[in-house]
Amino acid sequence: ATFSSDGKRAYISAEVGGSITVVDAEKHQPVGTISLERGEGKPVGVVVSSDGKWLYAANGRTSTVSVVNLTSGTVAATIPVGRRPWGIALSRDGRTLYTANGLSNSVSVIDVDSRKVTATIGVGQRPWGVALTR
Repeated sequence: ATFSSDGKRAYISAEVGGSITVVDAEKHQPVGTISLERGEGKPVGVVVSSDGKWLYAANGRTSTVSVVNLTSGTVAATIPVGRRPWGIALSRDGRTLYTANGLSNSVSVIDVDSRKVTATIGVGQRPWGVALTR
């Protein structure tokens, strides 16, 4: 799960269901569901851009990242990354996205604007999370 920067919305991944549940965090009530289309999305880790316009979902079983437009609730792009991305993090400036690829033993570095992997970093066995310092 992740929260919008204002704390008003929570976004909860459902890997088996292939969707993201949107929750009104103040009322503790679900307010919508975002489907990740055609069974391609199997979201595990999720993160929201600081401007609240985009949600990024690490799709473990499909080795991709979904880029979701939160205004329309639709998938704007799908980015191929390493095998079994679980954890995901967005840089402080919002320009770079990182995924921990558990079965590739790597971290993918993604340029948010081009929506392309710019580097792959080899790491220890089965990374599952990404933490960035502020």
